[in-house]
Amino acid sequence: MQGGSSQSGIEIGTKISKNGDVTLGHISPERMSLALLEVKTKQTHGARVWCVPFARTLSGVQILGNAKDWWGKAQGHYARGRTPTPAAVMSFKATRKNPNGHVAVVSKVVSQREVLLSHANWDRNRVSIDMAAVDVSPKNDWSSVRLESAPGQLGAAYPVNGFIYPTATR
Repeated sequence: MQGGSSQSGIEIGTKISKNGDVTLGHISPERMSLALLEVKTKQTHGARVWCVPFARTLSGVQILGNAKDWWGKAQGHYARGRTPTPAAVMSFKATRKNPNGHVAVVSKVVSQREVLLSHANWDRNRVSIDMAAVDVSPKNDWSSVRLESAPGQLGAAYPVNGFIYPTATR
């Protein structure tokens, strides 16, 4: 999504609450608004949009560093697992094509093997809202996914560590 003044009727610049704006299974419109406002501000100032700050703002998972390090850094601080849930961060492993890894936030569970993701910089310097991701792992454990590269078309398979849930364990 390119910078605009609204997304699905959400006004950019809405204030975000401190409590209850992100819970497992729900992302508030205010949280989405804040994440999109940060992107628009960066783009306006010629700065690059990255997946990590977007995922951190949208999910409330407060991890710093490259996306490839999030899975390890989450251990002991956030619950982790293999079940997609809205507001959970999907943690992609680093690959030769994607050496820094990637993080995306689950916006909706469509079925047992398909979710919609919201994330930044999958398409260079842009935000993708509700992009389909399909579990193509042989064990149906979300260890490998294909993302929608164009409407109705899935791209290559990418390895996934799992999901980081926005509820802190301590």
